[in-house]
Amino acid sequence: MAVSQLPNIPPSSSRLKRKSFWQEVDLRRTWPLYVMLLPGLIALFLFNYKPMYGIIIAFQDYQPVRGFSGSPWVGFANFADLFSRYEFPILLRNTLIIAVGKILLTQTSALALALSLNEVRMMLFKRSVQTIVYLPHFLSWIILGGVFLDLLAESGAINRILGVFGVGPIPFLAEPVLFPPILIITHAWKEFGWSAIIFLAALTNVDPQLHEAAAIDGAGRWQRMWYVTIPAVLPVIALVGALALGQIMDAGFEQILVLYNPILRESGDVIATYVYRAGLERAQFSLATAVGLFQSVIGFILIVISRWLADRYANYRIF
Repeated sequence: MAVSQLPNIPPSSSRLKRKSFWQEVDLRRTWPLYVMLLPGLIALFLFNYKPMYGIIIAFQDYQPVRGFSGSPWVGFANFADLFSRYEFPILLRNTLIIAVGKILLTQTSALALALSLNEVRMMLFKRSVQTIVYLPHFLSWIILGGVFLDLLAESGAINRILGVFGVGPIPFLAEPVLFPPILIITHAWKEFGWSAIIFLAALTNVDPQLHEAAAIDGAGRWQRMWYVTIPAVLPVIALVGALALGQIMDAGFEQILVLYNPILRESGDVIATYVYRAGLERAQFSLATAVGLFQSVIGFILIVISRWLADRYANYRIF
């Protein structure tokens, strides 16, 4: 009988039997890897999971003298107090506006930088530009905040340049309307070079034959970029956009704290800075914990949604 005519023989039950958990782990062979993993797990438990016990403060009228176990239980009263405060809609609005603005400007700038550098053929110039735009990412906002405070002061360099063109001094850091755009632009300047790494890596995987075929058909450089390069990296763009969704509740605490002043409270006060003021300045520990827990829960929901979107539209899974 020919091989192609052999009947289909179902595999035996022993072949279909899945390996047990311990067979998959195979500690006799992989135990050094788990030993290397152990310090990281211990640090994760001590610094990330063990402090979560303090979340119960959000449901108590916490009094430091009585501690966690002795403070009276108030249920959701702190959350009701939070939602009834007039500041809450302002905090939520400012957080969303600043965070979404940062994500959009940073990612679009990073994509534009990656597309531009991808067209550069002089490797020395390309690497020099990459190094220059990467550097701000490694600087702390404590350092950059001092720089921007000097630049944006009424007697700073920017107002001096504007004065040459007859424009009077602009109080950049004393005008609530200007503060959110300043936060968004300075954050994008600091991070767009680092964010471009993902797009640059994706562009290296674009098949050069596609560009050659388009060039043979008469497509110019801009047409090849628009009709070949961008469609090829669309899954990565969708992935970055989906993963950025989990950062919407994070408007950037350090940056705002450095540049912030009470005049800008109407447009610059966000959830993170409110937690800082309520918890450390006014000693309202229960209210501050409730605000932080609300932010964390919303952030967790957004992260779950972002993972689903990444899997749905970019075919990306962590596990």
